[in-house]
Amino acid sequence: MSEIDERHPVITPRRVKFDWTDTPLHWIPGEPVATHFINVLHLLLPAGERWFVHVYKQALPLVEDDERLYREVKGFMGQEAVHAYSHQGVLDRQMLARGLDPRPLTRRIEWMFKHMLGDRPPVPGMSRRRWLKLRIGIIAGIEHYTAVLGQWILDARALDDAGADPTMLDLLRWHGAEEVEHRSVAFDVYEHVSGAYAQRVRSFFIGLVAMPLAVYVGAAYLCRADPTLHGVRPRVRDYRRAVHRGLFPGNRFMISAARTYLRRDYHPSAECSTRRAVDYLSTSPAARAAAVTGRPAA
Repeated sequence: MSEIDERHPVITPRRVKFDWTDTPLHWIPGEPVATHFINVLHLLLPAGERWFVHVYKQALPLVEDDERLYREVKGFMGQEAVHAYSHQGVLDRQMLARGLDPRPLTRRIEWMFKHMLGDRPPVPGMSRRRWLKLRIGIIAGIEHYTAVLGQWILDARALDDAGADPTMLDLLRWHGAEEVEHRSVAFDVYEHVSGAYAQRVRSFFIGLVAMPLAVYVGAAYLCRADPTLHGVRPRVRDYRRAVHRGLFPGNRFMISAARTYLRRDYHPSAECSTRRAVDYLSTSPAARAAAVTGRPAA
């Protein structure tokens, strides 16, 4: 078995494609609310991943003096662009085709990333360079969570036991594996351009506060817009039930991940497992097909 570099694996975009023809709206059988808790990812990620790429285009000149980091950032941007496209496919080809229209909410999410987190600093007197560094810090914190959630989905056997749709599971696990694979890049960029611990903490809490709010608002919208649920709202007990069944990560998991990131000696390479990610990518139907065809995503 070849040795894996946990901090600096080769980061290459995989031009995957997914066929949503046979994926039902509630892709975890009998669990519509739990399905929509996870479906919030599809609402957030297309706009969020495109924002990552936009910010990193501005960050590239700041890492030109580190050839390896520059190359890793380019690979990171390529992977994130494919992630955005792939989750957009769920919105356009899986949800819309089954009568759930996500566009009223996704338009608001797009506006948030373009305006609230856009290139113009939100505070008078803040320089564009300082605002760029703050956004780089926000991305580093988000990427910590996408990595640990990626590891979680790779190991979430309860979803298989519940009969979750295999195409959706492959999308989530392919994406999760790539998040584990490139987990060090955003943090290394932040350390390279700033490295200030206090700003790392401030940036992290911006994302930390927004995350649970986004999950609830997104799940509430999806349940309300779902033509089969007749306005059902997600409740705390629905969330707890999904966590108890192992279908969704719980509060303890999220708090533990926050504590890890806030350690002064934190580095992403010490968390998660690139070997586990690479092993999944070697068996992923979408990743294997992309490796064979070598064609860009349609």
